Amino acid sequence: MFASVIFLLCMAYVNAGASLLTKDMFNEMFSKRTTSPNCVQATEILTFEAFHKTAKYYPKFCNEGSKTDQKKRLDGGLGSRMNGASALWRKLHVQPVREVDTPVPGVSYHGRGAIQITWNYNYGRVSEFFFGDKNILLKNPEKLIDDGVIAFRASLDFWMTPVEIKPSCHGIIINKAPECPAKGRYNGYGGTTNVINGGPECNTPTSQKVKNRVEYFKRYAKILGVSPGDHLYCDKAVAYNAGRC
Repeated sequence: MFASVIFLLCMAYVNAGASLLTKDMFNEMFSKRTTSPNCVQATEILTFEAFHKTAKYYPKFCNEGSKTDQKKRLDGGLGSRMNGASALWRKLHVQPVREVDTPVPGVSYHGRGAIQITWNYNYGRVSEFFFGDKNILLKNPEKLIDDGVIAFRASLDFWMTPVEIKPSCHGIIINKAPECPAKGRYNGYGGTTNVINGGPECNTPTSQKVKNRVEYFKRYAKILGVSPGDHLYCDKAVAYNAGRC
């Protein structure tokens, strides 16, 4: 799901309105978004202002624990799929469409949004949650790239919500998800990679793409003034599609 990215940025407020992420910080983190051909198409909707509005829907994202803990969560969301200048800012990630994945004829469920939502079942779940009707996005998936708030909300919903045997990325970052040493699953940035794309990226030698993403994560941590923590990679972690602990 992330030849795309995050997924998430939350403009949460703490201590009577003091923000963890300012507009200047936002622009510093994504300084290349207006110069890369792959990013320009999304800059008009994936804005700091849209991000700010989205955070109000998820008050727990950066509002639990100490301010340092909150910054780590923000960093986890930001770094969790930033892979090059085009990451957050690419509205579309085109993938081959198989008819078996397409319940509405002629509609494609390739990656869309800030953290890119893929597959019909994810579009249906997000649509049901946002609109009370799974068919809204199943019939009109392009809504995820027409509105920056919806694009960010879809990403943040994925970050905050456990699905089947997978814990939420939020739970991993706040160190409340159950760990499984027997399968190499630990709370840390690498754990969020396992949730998002564990099949091809975990329990295998670390690819350059994953290394690049971790470097972005470290860079954001430095800007936010926090430690990136341990367990940054998942090369020794068994993917969740291989079963429970």
